[in-house]
Amino acid sequence: MSEEEKEVKDIPKEEEIEEVEEVDDDSSKEDKKLTRRGKKYKQQISLLEAESEKLKDEVEAWKNKYYQAYADLDNTRKSLQKEHETIVKYRSQGFVEKLLPALDSFQMAFAVEPKEENVKNYVQGFKMIYSQFEQAMKDENISFINPKIGEEFDSNRMHAIQTVDGDEDGKVANVYVRGYKLKDRLIRPAMVIVTKKPEEKQVDKIEEDKEEETESK
Repeated sequence: MSEEEKEVKDIPKEEEIEEVEEVDDDSSKEDKKLTRRGKKYKQQISLLEAESEKLKDEVEAWKNKYYQAYADLDNTRKSLQKEHETIVKYRSQGFVEKLLPALDSFQMAFAVEPKEENVKNYVQGFKMIYSQFEQAMKDENISFINPKIGEEFDSNRMHAIQTVDGDEDGKVANVYVRGYKLKDRLIRPAMVIVTKKPEEKQVDKIEEDKEEETESK
C-alpha cells in the first residue's frame, strides 16, 4: 500500500466526525448540569447553615429565659422560706402584745402592799397565777427587761417617759412598767423615769471644771 492510500484511509469519515462532535456536546451539557446542581446545593447548604445559626440563637435565648425563670423561682422560694421561718420564730408576738395590758395591771396592783390579812391572801394567790404566766412566757423564749434603779439609761431597751432631778444625767430613777423581748426582737421597751441634772448644778460643774483647768496651768 502506497503512502497516499494510507493517508486516505486515516482520514475519518463524516459520520464519525459528527458522532464525536455529538459526544462532546453531551459532555459539555452534563458539565453545565453538574455546575448548576452544585450551585443549587451550595445555596441550600448556605440556607441550612443560616437556619441552623438562627435555631442556635433561639435555643440560647430560651436557655437564658429558663435560667432567669429558675433564678426568679429560687429567689421567691428562699424569700417565702425566710418569711415562713420569721413567722414561726415570732409566732407568739401578737399574743404577748395582747397580754401586756393585763400583765401591767398585775404589776401595778402588786406594787401596793395590802394591809388587811384576807386581802394579802388573795394577793398571794394572784402572784402565784402571775408567776405561771411568767413561766409560760419564758417557755416561749420571752425575756423581761426590768432595769435596776441607778442603772445607765439604754435607749435600745428603755423608753424615758419622764425626767427628774438627779446628781447625774441618764440614770434610771424608777421603772414604770418593765419591757419584753421575744428572742432577739424587742416587743416593748421598759418605761422608765430618768434623772437629769438641774441647770444650776450644770453651771456649777462647768465653772468647777474651768477652775480646775486654770489651776492645772
